[in-house]
Formats: sequence, structure tokens, C-alpha cells
Amino acid sequence: MQVWPGEAYPLGATYDGAGTNFAVFSEAADRIELCLLHDDGSETAVELRETDAFVRHAYLPGVMPGQRYGFRVHGPYAPERGLRCNSAKLLLDPYARAISGSVKWGEEVYGYPFGAPDKRNDLDSAPHTMTSVVINPYFDWGDDRRPRTEYHRTVIYEAHVKGLTMRHPALPDELRGTYAALAHPAIIEHLAELGVTTLELMPVHQFVNDHRLVDMGLSNYWGYNTIGFFAPHNAYASWGDRGQQVLEFKSAVRALHEAGIEVILDVVYNHTAEGNHLGPTLSFRGLDNASYYRLADDPRYYMDTTGTGNSLLMRSPHVLQLIMDSLRYWVTEMHVDGFRFDLAATLARQFHEVDRLSSFFDLVQQDPVVSQVKLIAEPWDVGEGGYQVGNFPPLWTEWNGKYRDTVRDLWRGEPRTLAEFASRLTGSSDLYQDDGRRPLASINFVTCHDGFTLHDLVSYNTKHNEANGEDNRDGESHNRSWNCGVEGESDDPAVLELRARQMRNFIATLMLSQGVPMLSHGDEFARTQRGNNNAYCQDGELSWVEWPEDGSDLLEFTRAMVWLRRDHQVFRRRRFFHGRPVQGTHDELSDIAWFTPQGEEMTQRDWTSAQAGALTVFLNGNAISEPGPRGERITDDSFLLMFNASPKSLEFVVPVDHGRQWRVVVDTALPEGVTPGTGAKIEAGDRLTLVDRSLTVLQRPA
Repeated sequence: MQVWPGEAYPLGATYDGAGTNFAVFSEAADRIELCLLHDDGSETAVELRETDAFVRHAYLPGVMPGQRYGFRVHGPYAPERGLRCNSAKLLLDPYARAISGSVKWGEEVYGYPFGAPDKRNDLDSAPHTMTSVVINPYFDWGDDRRPRTEYHRTVIYEAHVKGLTMRHPALPDELRGTYAALAHPAIIEHLAELGVTTLELMPVHQFVNDHRLVDMGLSNYWGYNTIGFFAPHNAYASWGDRGQQVLEFKSAVRALHEAGIEVILDVVYNHTAEGNHLGPTLSFRGLDNASYYRLADDPRYYMDTTGTGNSLLMRSPHVLQLIMDSLRYWVTEMHVDGFRFDLAATLARQFHEVDRLSSFFDLVQQDPVVSQVKLIAEPWDVGEGGYQVGNFPPLWTEWNGKYRDTVRDLWRGEPRTLAEFASRLTGSSDLYQDDGRRPLASINFVTCHDGFTLHDLVSYNTKHNEANGEDNRDGESHNRSWNCGVEGESDDPAVLELRARQMRNFIATLMLSQGVPMLSHGDEFARTQRGNNNAYCQDGELSWVEWPEDGSDLLEFTRAMVWLRRDHQVFRRRRFFHGRPVQGTHDELSDIAWFTPQGEEMTQRDWTSAQAGALTVFLNGNAISEPGPRGERITDDSFLLMFNASPKSLEFVVPVDHGRQWRVVVDTALPEGVTPGTGAKIEAGDRLTLVDRSLTVLQRPA
């Protein structure tokens, strides 16, 4: 075999049409062998003799796409010094663009013998581990263009590749649960009709099914256990795992873009699947343990702010390079439109405390590629000081956990909620305005993959996670949920009616709030996980979306609310409300006003009353302060939002000075929830009775 010196950059395996360049970083290694793997189980080893700045490299003419490979690192195995090199372990390339196979759990994939964690294990892991794959980088994108949907027009739909598509009746069996299924017209049509602009995919970076879960007959369904930051997860590919997964993923993105739908990836750059000091040796640990991971004062052990056993070393230039290279790759080569960063507070931990000015954020801010896509933080981790909602840099948006909690509290009847609810409804200025951000920094959600589904939020008071095999100890215990009087499934018509109304209340509130709304897949069908609020290990009917044959009332209501939002700028303002008339509008009314159910302006006493659970909000469509794209003035219809979150019916008076004639366009007390074009006409001063726990929206034409 010919071996040429090759180049130190780019890292990974780069096919150029005639051969492949291999480059891998390790400061800890004495020497590194590139192992080309053959289908008969044999391997050809090539020592990487050329070294530049601790990057070892070689070019192999004739090595083509589909070739499986790995690395064997020769160097010190001294856990007491943080060194865990072990040439018996075949290692994945951290820059592998595709990964083949899965881990076959056994002592072979661990760097130590079971029961003796400080000793070296010389069992060969090659027959039991995953392998890196050389890919063909060429793909016909045609005239693909990113939709570049502005945040104020964005409606996010969080979904799991497999969970969304596994049970869809229109999909062929061979496509279900795959990237190809996302590109199927049935899925795209559903998203488009729902009004979704942005599909946020739960992790699709190559991940590992944990040893513990496999032994229990479960699997890491959610995928927050990454081992390959450049490789699409191979189990979601219908065509094969020798690089076909890359082509299939690209094809899905292209099809979604053709429909005007963006693709955002939920990414996990805070830890890897190698776990703590007792975890397997699959890649980073064997290449250069101390360069990739945050080690404790005793370097045998790992710092863990993620709850998964390890945390990546965010002050290492090699880790930062890996993450930035990965992000750029997914934008430039895979054409994705943004990222949601899991446990993003960990990325800010340069040393110990969460540092908003850490190197990672500096790199993102100045990067000409990554800084131009959607960047969404999950602004917390499990470390000290890890809850950082509202504290990310101006370029970022955030999952607003305070929005979720407050909206849940309002509709379950928690006292003293109104004042904070008003802030959440109007874009959470208390969190974002002081650092120059706007309402669109708030990603609003009521439910997501983590926690109860919408159906379960109104059907269970407590979690029911027995199927996870942890005696119901896992998952959040404080869910701010309310079962409407009966725990779990019920055939009581009154309970079912109240639950349906509560689900409509949550959907309507979400779509009427300033900020960016996010739906969780299947909530539009009232999907249930039977009270399991931590279905991370449930790859089956419990967590897959059950598609109704003939749609549902909730689906139709959700569609109507999404399109009501999309049709009216007043619900998706780009600037915060002023709370006063806007200059230059010739309108003496404030851009927003707050009223008691009696139609009187709210006082401080009304806001702080412990039992207050109802109010009316006036949104002035003639007082929108931000200009249109060409500097034109934006006007819209005006709306009155009437919230009755109390446990009894209340009479609401339509304010007398904010419009003479209105029309009812939303009434969550009705099974269909909306009354487009047929809603009753209402005059100023009229009285409307809102049943307990319901929401009514009145519209006044501009």
C-alpha cells in the first residue's frame, strides 16, 4: 500500500476523488496506527509518521468512500495522571463523517478489567465497537436555498426522527423511523398545513446506547449520548451505514427546504458517551483523555456538570476547534439552519463558574458562518449556578423555562401568578431587555421532549416512570401539572371536557404570546406517554407519535391558532411593548393595556391579589413601533385577550374606550375552540360570561 505524507488539515478523513487524507490530533500518544478494516474481520495497519502540532497524518491513494477505519493509540496508560492510551482499543475518529455499526457491550470495549479500574485491559475491542467510515462528500444540492425565516415569523416544531415517523400510516414500512421519512410528502404536508416553519430535530449526531440500558432491555431513545459530532446517527438511515446516512440526511434537508421548512439540530457538545472513569474507551478517552475532558483534582476522575459522567474541557483549544468545526460542517456541508444547544450552561464553564464571556461564545460571535444561523440555548445544566435563563449573550435565544413554569401555574390555578404571567405573555422583558435583546430571544414552550406531553400535563399529578426500571425515582417530581380531578385515563365526560379545554388553553396561550413558540411533536394530537415524564429510554409505542386516522379537534384548533399568529403581526412583535401610545401613529391608545374582568384598568392591588386568576389584555394593532422591511409603518387588527384561569365562571366587561365593535375569534370553551368568520359581534361595554378555565379572543379590524 502506498502511504504519502498527506496534510494536517482538515482533520478527519477527506476523500478527494483519488484517495483519502487522514489526520488526527493527540498530544498524549507516542505513536498512532490508522487501521483499515475489511469485511472479513481483518485489518491493515498504517502508522501515521508525519506530525504537525500534535496532528498525525497520511494520505492513502486509492482509499475510497465506504472504507471503514479506526485508530490505535500507543502511549501511557496511567489513570493517576489522567492518561488512558491503550492500543488494544480501536478508536473512532472524532471527525468521522459517518460511523458504522454499534457497540457490542462487554469487557472488550473498556480500558480496564472489570473490578480493577486502575489496571490496563488488553482485550481487543475491534470486533465489538463502532467504526469510522470514509464518505463521498459530493452531493447534488440543486438550487437548495435556506429559508432563512426571521425569528418573528418562526414557529418551531420539536420532533424525534423515529418517534415522529414510526407510526405514520402513509409511510412505507422500510422508511418509518428514518431520515427519508422526514422527506416523505405525508410528513412535510402535515408540517406545512400546521404552519410550522422550523423543524427542530432531537439529537441526530451519532450516539451510543448505554451499556446499562441495553442490559435492562431498553435503549437511549432520546440520543443525548453523542460519540460522533460530525456523523448522522446511522440507525435512522434506511439505505445503509457506509456513508449512505449522510446522503439520506442531506436529501431530507433538501426536501424540507423545498417546502420552506428550516431544520435545526438539537446538539450535545457538553459531554460524550464515554461516561465517567468506569465508562468505555471508544474515542476521545483513548486518544487524549486530558485534552478532551475536564478532570478532577484527582485526574483518575471527571468533573461532571451534565449528570452523565463527564464534561468536555471548554478551555481546551482542541475541544473548541472540534465544536466549531462540527458546527460549521453541519451548516456548510449538511445545510442545516441552526442549533439548539443541550445543557448550554456547561459550554460556558471555562473553569468552574458559568461565564457568559467564555471562549466558546467569543468564537461563535466572530464566526462568519455559525453566527448567522439560529442559535438556541437550553440555559441550564446540573452544576452549581447552572440555571442561567436570561443570561446568555445577545446573539442567542433561549428555551424560556420560566415561561413554561408560569403558564402552567396560571392554568392550574396557582395563586399570585398574574404579574409574572403578564411578563411571560409579553416576551419576558425582565429577562432579555437589559442586555439589548428583544422578545424574540424567548423560545416559549409549555411542553417539550423532557417532561409530560400536553395530554399528560392535564391528566397526571405525578410522574409514572415505572417502565424505566428505576422505581420511579428518575424524572422531574415537580411538574406543575394538574390531572383535572382524576389521575390518569378517565371516561368521565366532565373530566374529559375540562382536559380538552385546558389543552386548548395552553396551545392558545402559546400562540398569543410574544416571543417564538415551540410545539412538541404529537401534542397537536394529544399524544400520551401514560404519565411517563422521562421517556429517554422508551423506544417504542409509549413514546412514538400515534397518528389519528381522521385528524382531531385539537389538531384543527392548533392549526387555527398557529395561522392566527402567522396572520397577525401584533402577536409576534420584534420589539417590547412600551405601555404608552406610540409616537407618529395618531392613536391616543397605548400599545398594550391591562384590565380586570370588570373592564377597569388593573391596579397594583389587582396584580398582587393572591386569588386573582383572570384579566383582559388589549393589544393595539395600530401602535406597533417597529417598521416593516422597507421602513413602512406596520398596522394590524387589534385584539382583546380574556383569560379566566379561575375555577368558576366569570363575567367579563368589554372595555368601553378601546374599540366600539369586536368579533369573537377564539373561545376555548367550545370543542372546536375557534369561530373564524362566524363569531358573535360584541359591542363596547357588553358582558361576556367565560366558563371556568377558558380563554376568549376578540378581534377589531384595523
